[in-house]
Amino acid sequence: MACGLLSHRVASSLRPCLGLTATGYRHISQAAARPVEDVEFDGPCMKTEVPGPISRSLSKQLETVQNVIQVNFFCDYEESRGNYLVDVDGNRMLDVYTQIASIPIGYNHPALTKIIEDPKNLGTFVNRPALGMLPPGKFPEKLFDGLMSVAPKGFNRVQTMSCGSCSNENAFKSIFIWYRNKQRGTSQASPEEERTSIINQVPGCPDLSLLSFMGGFHGRTMGCLATTHTKAIQKLDVPSFDWPIAPYPKLKYPLDQFERENAQEEARCLEEVEDLIEKWAKRGKPVAGIVIEPIQAEGGDNHASCDFYRKLRSIAKKHGCAFLVDEVQTGGGSTGKFWAHEHWGLDDAADIISFSKKMQTGGYYYKDEFQTDQPFRIFNTWLGDHTKNMFLAEVIKVIRTENLLEEVKKSGKVMLQGLYDLQAKYPQLLSRARGIGTFCAIDVRDEATRNNLILKARNKGVVLGGCGTQSIRFRPALVFKEQHAHLFLDIFNDAIAELK
Repeated sequence: MACGLLSHRVASSLRPCLGLTATGYRHISQAAARPVEDVEFDGPCMKTEVPGPISRSLSKQLETVQNVIQVNFFCDYEESRGNYLVDVDGNRMLDVYTQIASIPIGYNHPALTKIIEDPKNLGTFVNRPALGMLPPGKFPEKLFDGLMSVAPKGFNRVQTMSCGSCSNENAFKSIFIWYRNKQRGTSQASPEEERTSIINQVPGCPDLSLLSFMGGFHGRTMGCLATTHTKAIQKLDVPSFDWPIAPYPKLKYPLDQFERENAQEEARCLEEVEDLIEKWAKRGKPVAGIVIEPIQAEGGDNHASCDFYRKLRSIAKKHGCAFLVDEVQTGGGSTGKFWAHEHWGLDDAADIISFSKKMQTGGYYYKDEFQTDQPFRIFNTWLGDHTKNMFLAEVIKVIRTENLLEEVKKSGKVMLQGLYDLQAKYPQLLSRARGIGTFCAIDVRDEATRNNLILKARNKGVVLGGCGTQSIRFRPALVFKEQHAHLFLDIFNDAIAELK
């Protein structure tokens, strides 16, 4: 296929299939001090449909040992640069999904490749330590340079983990331990509690619960699945806990035309939260904590107002429930602030805040009272990966030196306005454009049309992802600039026009 996919607005400044900008190809080590645009491609370049023949062949090979139903295509990560993902068939695509929102500063950023090339870091990459027992000497330094340098207001403690699911799973455990200590008045369990815990019986394994929300997604491990309420395929056939599920506000758009209706909807949901907390207490399964995302991502990019979250936080305090904010997908800067909950304007926004994805490592921040005073209560072999802490420290430096949060606001404004324009142009296909920063989404007429549109956009050189039943979510890297937003909108418009 030809590479002439760009509009007249940007085509004159782009040279299709010529590789990297400026002086052409540079070895990453030579470009270590340069910003990402100095080593980025000029634009998409499509050679085959996606997946291409090499990807299809690799799928057949992988299928002999593993399920490949969910595999989209195989990637050439060595050739990928900045905002562009290259597949094994040589197709170069503008990535507006970035590995399910987990690439913070683009592919092969010089600041990160420089870490790997430094011989002093060789031992760190070769030897993966059990961080809970035998951490490396630089572990505290990297925690302070990385995670603690961007700690949310009021948080002085952090526990690293490997991924979002295990971050939330262990945050849940921390909440239950805290709650039982509060009930007992001590962290010292009785002999009966110790005996019954081994055989999954009360009082050692108490009847406590967590309150979550319809449309929420918190992971795929056992405890997390009990708080995940998005798609049946994620939960089917797996036993779960009898925990309360509250409704999440279903806002009407445009927001400024439905202010009264949306306020009533949020009030209804908050009232139901309080009712559920009281009902579960009477059932002998008190709500130890509330878990919620600042924006429900996997569930459909569902938003609620800052006022809703402020009132929900007050309800948690009123009833003595821990408040866990899941920033696995929203954290790291894509909303224009490093943490999405900062938009709420609260000095005490949460008791625990979980993270992963753009943060490179998983984990959670927690208040002092959630610190256990016994070993191995929150523990696994690796407790994350120290090399990811090293990467994060550099990511944060790049975010600050290149002022990327401001860039996110600028490119996000272009993106959201463009989505508004497209839904006005194609009202029979698109609706409910929404977002903050580059954390944006739009609804498509139905699921089948949504899926078809994603495939058409991909074959034109843009990688997108779905969420909910009929939404497309946009999750570019923080180095996604205004020109990338214009380019994306042009190609997306072409795909929609072809679909229409």
